[in-house]
Amino acid sequence: YGGVRGRELIAPSYSIEKKRKGDLCMSPTPNLVAEPERRQTKKASTAAVLSFLFMGLGQIYNRQYIKGILYALVEIYVIVFLTNPIVNGLWGLITLGEQAQVRRRGRVVIEGDHSIFLMIEGLIIVIVLVIFLLFYIYNIRDAYKTGKLHETGEKVNSFIESLKKSWEYGYAYILLTPAAIFTLFLSVLPLTFGILIAFTNFSSPNHLPPKNLVDWVGFQNFIDLFRLQAWSKTFYGIATWNIIWAILATFTTFFVGMFFALIINHNKVRLKRMWRTIFILPWAVPQFISILVFRNIFNGQFGPLNQYLSTLGIDPIPWLSDPFWAKVALVTINIWLGFPFWMALIAGVLTNIDKELYEAAEVDGASTFQKFRSITFPLLMYYTSPLLIMSFAGNINNFNVIYLFTQGGPADGKYTYAGSTDLLISWIYKLTLNHSQFYMASVLSILIFIVVAVFSIWNFRQTKAFKEEEVM
Repeated sequence: YGGVRGRELIAPSYSIEKKRKGDLCMSPTPNLVAEPERRQTKKASTAAVLSFLFMGLGQIYNRQYIKGILYALVEIYVIVFLTNPIVNGLWGLITLGEQAQVRRRGRVVIEGDHSIFLMIEGLIIVIVLVIFLLFYIYNIRDAYKTGKLHETGEKVNSFIESLKKSWEYGYAYILLTPAAIFTLFLSVLPLTFGILIAFTNFSSPNHLPPKNLVDWVGFQNFIDLFRLQAWSKTFYGIATWNIIWAILATFTTFFVGMFFALIINHNKVRLKRMWRTIFILPWAVPQFISILVFRNIFNGQFGPLNQYLSTLGIDPIPWLSDPFWAKVALVTINIWLGFPFWMALIAGVLTNIDKELYEAAEVDGASTFQKFRSITFPLLMYYTSPLLIMSFAGNINNFNVIYLFTQGGPADGKYTYAGSTDLLISWIYKLTLNHSQFYMASVLSILIFIVVAVFSIWNFRQTKAFKEEEVM
């Protein structure tokens, strides 16, 4: 039964053992290969655990000695040279300093902690820790994958082969990594810093470093913006005008541009290129120059527009000193600055509409207005609706026109640090540079981002172009 030679038994192997009484019996014996295989299947998890305990140990366990030593040197460097900066950076980010500056007789006796510097240093440390954590996770993953190769009996690459493979398959990632690191420190760091300021009391005169410390206040600034009358009246008034401005600035330029594009595209109009070139000039001239020219034209005292009105027997209009007329002037000059873009864009769309659609509509007896309503306008909206959404979002933050033309004026006694024509973005500018109310400027920036992002995403998803692209 167990002594037959030359045969392979499918059932578990058995051995015939002689008992002390002399009788024979069948008893199972342990599989001699089972224990090594069990140890082999644990190689990947063992390597991962070792790399988790200390970087590089898993690689050394997998007999990748050079790679393991390099990983270990990275962790040793972090422990030896970066432990104190990490501890100090996290302490500064959490506390924002504990010792205020002390002055005696006009001299600084104790320099004290600079809360803003401590916050920035803490953010840098957090970014470094995130990068190190990702590297640490990659070290564990690498040890686990190499252990899996040992378990399956596959070939494990040497250090040189691993470098060649990384260069061959990770060439794009190697080139992208420096740019990603620069993005972290030049984009993510300032954005995060600006967001964190909203949760502090960083403002003049009582919480302005280095003389005073800055403290964390949580969501109190957001509550104050909506509850304190000094802030809420200004916020609601400016936000209302901001929405009205964005709607008027977007749709007036769009429809004026569409009107000129339709006129130029008409069959009876000759020299189409000349007309397009003439009407594109306002967009080609730098906006800064055009706005300053318009500021002189609309000047209430010596502006040529009021002088022409006087010659016609019309009383001069206070374009820059009356809130209503200042807003009318802003919308007017924005039309001049913005319609050429839409005219050029819509003219391009009109040339690509199939003429057979109009011919079929004429056969059915459709009028010019009916062809525009049923063919031209729907196709124009299909192609331009994403750009309309982007234009609306841009006009919410249209700082140049407002600040260069009216500088937010005329003044309004009900507003705090703002004028009648200020937008939220220009109010933020004044709060930051003119009045050092950094915390409230940061709160407003966050609110603008949330509103614009939600509005843009929702509207993009409602457009036909987006829905058809999603289906494809």
